[in-house]
Amino acid sequence: MADRANFVVVRENGEYELYLSRFGAVGIDLDLLAGPTETLSMVQRLRVDDWWLDDVHCQGAALIDLGRRVLLVFAWEGPSAVMRHRAAALELLRAAWAGWDVRWSYDGPAELRSYLGVDPELVRDRDHGVLPGELLEPDPEDLADPEPMVAVVTVGSDRCYVVANVADHPIREGISLLDQLDGGPERAVCRMPAEAGVHVDPVRRRVGWWVLGASAEAYEMPQRWPGWTVEFWQDRWEEHVRRSGGRFRPPPVDRDRALAEIRAAVAHRGETRTRP
Repeated sequence: MADRANFVVVRENGEYELYLSRFGAVGIDLDLLAGPTETLSMVQRLRVDDWWLDDVHCQGAALIDLGRRVLLVFAWEGPSAVMRHRAAALELLRAAWAGWDVRWSYDGPAELRSYLGVDPELVRDRDHGVLPGELLEPDPEDLADPEPMVAVVTVGSDRCYVVANVADHPIREGISLLDQLDGGPERAVCRMPAEAGVHVDPVRRRVGWWVLGASAEAYEMPQRWPGWTVEFWQDRWEEHVRRSGGRFRPPPVDRDRALAEIRAAVAHRGETRTRP
């Protein structure tokens, strides 16, 4: 199965080149830790291609603006997309790209196109509808997986649910999310790490959400919750912990261990990876 990624190189004169990698999305964040010179060399070994991957099929991307020294990146998989490694991965990335403005693209490939000043609608798939994730029953094995593919949804200070994070982000369901949750399997407390989350305050009609990867139309979520205040916390899952009334309590992050594990992953990838 391919893990497709787009790479964009913006030259000093503002013109850009688009590259396609059919097997470059998984581990794109590790590859970028090589820094600007090595990354540019890697990208230029790919074939220039005018195929922009859309919201559904683009699993990772990086835009390298040589003139403005901006790196815009996102990944669906890899250390930057899991809770225990996220902060350490970005810390290492910013160190490797010292002097650059390193940004995360929460809106996926559309955000790269917006940065370039070209129409983001080219990569939108407005027709596929919303695919809700499955509500998961509590399982004694939950805590055994350090990187579960789940989203956490809390409602007020007394309800907590875990959703399989293999479909659309729960925030995309809008108000109908509450109907989906009604009668579903609840948790007293979610102690797992997660890749995404939503907190709903039905009394104040406020909803906050976060994601470690990317979510199509990320900045359009208020349109899906008419009459509600929608807060996008980007990757700040700590805000969800604070708002959840104790219902979401993921394990603490060990920064030093995370840094060591990412460095080990980089070394292993250098020994084993192939491309394109």
